[in-house]
Amino acid sequence: MDPRRLPVIVGVADLSRGSATRPPTPAEPLGLVDDAVQRALRDTGASGLADAVTRVDAVRTTSWRYDDLPGLLARRHGWTLRTSFTTTVGGHWPVALLNAVADGIADGSDDVALVVGGEAQASLRGLGKAGRDPVDAGWTAEPGGPPAFDPEDLGSAAMQRAGILAPVQIYPLFENARAHALGLTAERARAESAELYARFSAVSADHPAAWNPGARTADEIASVAADNRAVSDAYPLSMNAMPFVDQAAAVVVCSLQTAREKGVPEDRVVHVWGGAGAADTPDVVRRSSFEHSPALASVMERLGVAGPPALVDAYSCFPIVPKLLLAELQSIGAAEDLLPTLLGGHSFFGGPLSSYSLHGIAEAVRRLRRDRTAGPALVHANGGYLTHQHVVLLGAEPRPGGRVGDSDVVTIAPGAADVVTDHRGPVRVLTAATTYGRDGTPDATLLIAETADGRRVAGRTTASGAWPDALPLVGRTIEVTDENGVLAVRPA
Repeated sequence: MDPRRLPVIVGVADLSRGSATRPPTPAEPLGLVDDAVQRALRDTGASGLADAVTRVDAVRTTSWRYDDLPGLLARRHGWTLRTSFTTTVGGHWPVALLNAVADGIADGSDDVALVVGGEAQASLRGLGKAGRDPVDAGWTAEPGGPPAFDPEDLGSAAMQRAGILAPVQIYPLFENARAHALGLTAERARAESAELYARFSAVSADHPAAWNPGARTADEIASVAADNRAVSDAYPLSMNAMPFVDQAAAVVVCSLQTAREKGVPEDRVVHVWGGAGAADTPDVVRRSSFEHSPALASVMERLGVAGPPALVDAYSCFPIVPKLLLAELQSIGAAEDLLPTLLGGHSFFGGPLSSYSLHGIAEAVRRLRRDRTAGPALVHANGGYLTHQHVVLLGAEPRPGGRVGDSDVVTIAPGAADVVTDHRGPVRVLTAATTYGRDGTPDATLLIAETADGRRVAGRTTASGAWPDALPLVGRTIEVTDENGVLAVRPA
């Protein structure tokens, strides 16, 4: 294997400023990211790499807008970039970027590259509570400034009409569909999630960059209480992502030959074996499936590994995501008790919006360095509403059979040909979920259903018409009256 074409990770860093119990001194995202970059370059153990960076790919920062984050970093460090890129919003991007950078090194287009990301949502929130303008506090306003609203973030016309838009609404729809398919009661499904997340919390307790560390019991996670209110019928607050964090990460990637030429110690080197990506239709109402992810199934099939990885970090904004990845891994031989996190998940490690999986990559590299016989490691990233799925496989040594995976992103076709509006009559419920207000009472029950001729119906009830537990609706035939997306529901 040509060392000029073998992509390797040689430096990683991630950090947290403050914690859930220790509010941070306000810090701009750019400063957090730059801190992570400097730490990652030092982590390589080779001073010459700091001046050799020619590519920077940045995960979109949501808490503050930077029109050119790679350019801002390049000016700080005196780099002349041949390639730079800033993503849109989406949790899949860290893994997608790492795979793209590795491909560029493998084909000779790139040599020394950085993948970076960070958020300061906690600082932004703190400044807002204090009545301070971030610009007055010294945050970079040119190019960039306060976060901009993107109309595309609203979802499809059908989703807008139905009022099915927010992650806290949509992920419970997938959770309840899966529970119905497996014959689980609502209580058992929540207990399953809590048991998984209790194991996640124990991992976060030992991670120095965790925002909300500390082991919790399954009962603490599952029980609705004053500090763990119901957000949906599937998930109390402790099962929801925690986005109000100050966290950043950076990864240094180069060819194996460059690593050797620059003097990177061999025990710093971790190989990028390959990866794959797929995207489901962004219109959730028209998905082909709600109980599993066709995009994730496509990714795992095209990754082309015969057996399960030893180390796994799953994107974990809500329990349904690691559950679906676990099912895919168990289909290729993973143990029932495999723990699919290296960080502790968004609820406990912290959820720095689109850049979470960059922390997962950093931790996977550290694990492989500590035990070079432990791999390989798989890092998974999820974007949108179970829309974009990307995985990357890492190993302490080169893969004997060469790189794995597929550089093309496969697009999954929508499942429903038509969405009908203002429907009156019987429908079969494909999935449903109930959301709750801060006062603990139901806000609405969200429904996606199908008519006898295969068309989709989607909408929400009023608060007075909500079902406190929507799972029993899934799979049933009911009568609905749809008036501009507001549904009246009654038994068939």
